[in-house]
Amino acid sequence: MPVSSFLDYLQLEKNYSVHTISAYKRDLEEFLVFISSEYDQKDISTAHYTQIRNWIVHLVDLGISNRSINRKISSLKSYYKFLLKIEAIEASPLRKHQSLKIPKQVQVPFSEKEITAALDSFDTTDFEGIRNKLIVELFYSTGIRRAELINIKLSDVDLSNHMLKVLGKRNKERYIPLLPMVIKTCTKYISSRNTVDSTNNSYLFLTKKGLKIYETLVYRIINNYFSLVSSKVKKSPHILRHSFATHLLNEGANLNAVKELLGHSSLASTQVYTHNSIAQLSQVYKDAHPRNKKK
Repeated sequence: MPVSSFLDYLQLEKNYSVHTISAYKRDLEEFLVFISSEYDQKDISTAHYTQIRNWIVHLVDLGISNRSINRKISSLKSYYKFLLKIEAIEASPLRKHQSLKIPKQVQVPFSEKEITAALDSFDTTDFEGIRNKLIVELFYSTGIRRAELINIKLSDVDLSNHMLKVLGKRNKERYIPLLPMVIKTCTKYISSRNTVDSTNNSYLFLTKKGLKIYETLVYRIINNYFSLVSSKVKKSPHILRHSFATHLLNEGANLNAVKELLGHSSLASTQVYTHNSIAQLSQVYKDAHPRNKKK
């Protein structure tokens, strides 16, 4: 069974994004390269669990993280699940597979002070400075993902109604309100953007050459500016998303409301952001409760 049929299924029936489908395709191709070189096998649909297990060992030897390996195996699982669905195979070779253990990593959000300091560090006298400030403001004030920010189009920004349309995972649309400070920066950016856009590019964020902005540049912008104001090990767009959710919950925002703003499909995904809020609430409780204060 050709992998192309599976990829068509992901696009047409599951409505997965181009980015997600590319990741699945890459994982399946990597496995095919492995079994071709090790077993002279040209069809992954007939692979055995022993071959998959040896691929896992190979990936571990290459220094690939358990998290990344689990993602690759998840792609294989989805492929075999599809083959079961269309009755191309009788059983999945991964039916008894257990994922590799992943050590829990605590995502430490930026403090409000760090974010304020980063925003104050921008030189907004040129196109790139204005653009970079807007990127940080949007990440922190909306909680959007990096891929979502990159794919924002000019037509998605409604300045008059202070709203932003975001195309999330599985092409699910959601609308997020924009704060006045973001509207102000966005208005200034769009005016400056016109000086570099010579091809009527439909995307909001462009490079100084007028091309659509890309993932590594967005990461570099966040890392560079927050390196000036924060000593935290991880400084990425996702940490700003994490900061957005954590700070809202710290201020008493409803968990369901935060879930909708983040574009999560379930509360379980949103609850990972609550540990800092609970820690802060616990401290407030200890500091304020009369029985504890008497001690």
